[in-house]
Amino acid sequence: MSKVIAVVNQKGGVGKTTTTLNLATAFSTIGKKILVIDFDPQGNATTGLGVSEKRKLIGSYEALIGEVSPEYAYQKTPIPNLYLMPASLHLSGAEIELVGLKDREKLLSTVVKRIESFDFIFIDCPPSLGLLTLNALVAADQVLIPLQCEFYALEGLSQILYTINQVRKHLNSRLTLQGVVLTMFDNRSSLSTQVANDVRHHLKDKVYETKIPRNVRVAEAPSFGKPAVVYDLKCLGSQAYLELAREILAQEGKLAA
Repeated sequence: MSKVIAVVNQKGGVGKTTTTLNLATAFSTIGKKILVIDFDPQGNATTGLGVSEKRKLIGSYEALIGEVSPEYAYQKTPIPNLYLMPASLHLSGAEIELVGLKDREKLLSTVVKRIESFDFIFIDCPPSLGLLTLNALVAADQVLIPLQCEFYALEGLSQILYTINQVRKHLNSRLTLQGVVLTMFDNRSSLSTQVANDVRHHLKDKVYETKIPRNVRVAEAPSFGKPAVVYDLKCLGSQAYLELAREILAQEGKLAA
C-alpha cells in the first residue's frame, strides 16, 4: 500500500509546496513511484509541475466529489515516476460545498484508498486548518510540517500539533507526525538559529537534521514550471532537499525494520 504523507502548515509562504514537489521529485529519481495530490485551491503544485491551464483540468476536486474515478484524475508529468493529481479551478469552492455532506471529512480518504501502485502519495494542503486540510489528515498516514525559521513559528506549530492530536483521537488513529523540516534557514541570522534550537528543544528527534536554506534558485524554479531539483540540481537548496529525502527514507527504513 502507498504511504500517504500530508504536507501541512496553516501559514502560507513557508515552503510547503516547494517541499512537497522537491521531495516527491527526489523520491522519484531513485525509482519510487510518486503521486502528488494538489489539494490547495491556489494550485501552486500544479503550476510548479508545468501545468498552467486550469480551466479544463480534471483533478482532485473531481475525484473528491465522485465525478471521476481516481485513476482518471491524475496524469503523468515530464519527470519519470512522478504523477500529479492537479487542482482545478473548482477546488476553490470546495470548502463551502462540502459542508453539508455526510462524512465530509472522509471524502479524500475514500479517494486515496482506491489509488493503487504508488510507493508514496504526497498531499499538498492549503494554508489553513479548514475542511480540505482535515480531509488530508484523515487520508494520511503521516504529517510533514515545513516550518519557516521566523519569530512566530512555534506559536503556529502548537496549533498544528493540537489539530493532529485531535484527528488522531477522533478520526484517524494511524496518523503520526513524520517530522518537522526547517525551511528558509539563514545561517547568518541569529533568529534562524534561535528558532531552530527552540523547535528542537520542544520536539527533539521529530525535527529533521537537514535544514532548507534560503536560496534564489529554489525561489526561481516555480516560474519555470519545475521543481528546484530539476531546475538547478547543484544549487544549495536542491542539495538540501536531496539530503532531506535521504534522511526521510532512512527513517522509513528504520520504521519498517
